[in-house]
Amino acid sequence: MTDQNPEHAAIDGAVREELERLRDSIDNIDAAVVHMLAERFKCTQQVGRLKAEHRLPPADPEREARQIARLRQLAESAKLDPAFAEKLLNFIIAEVIRHHETMARA
Repeated sequence: MTDQNPEHAAIDGAVREELERLRDSIDNIDAAVVHMLAERFKCTQQVGRLKAEHRLPPADPEREARQIARLRQLAESAKLDPAFAEKLLNFIIAEVIRHHETMARA
C-alpha cells in the first residue's frame, strides 16, 4: 500500500526526519504553553476569589494597560509580533475577567 499523503510522497527520508524532529519540538512547546496557561489561570482564580471576597471590581484597566505594554516590549525583544502578543493577552484577560465576574456574582 502506498502513502496517500502528497507531502510524504515528495519528501526524501532526511527531510522527513527533520520535519518530524521539528514537529516533535512544536508539540512539546504546545504542551508547555497549555500547562503554563493552566498555571496562570490557577493564579487568576485566586485573584478572583480575593476580589470577590473584598468586593473589588473584576477588571483592573490600569493593570491591564501596564501588562499589555510590558508584553509588547517582551514580544519585541523576543522578535515576536507585538500586535499578536497583545491580541493573545487581550484574549486571556477577557477570559480572566469573565471568571472574576462569575465569582463576584456567586
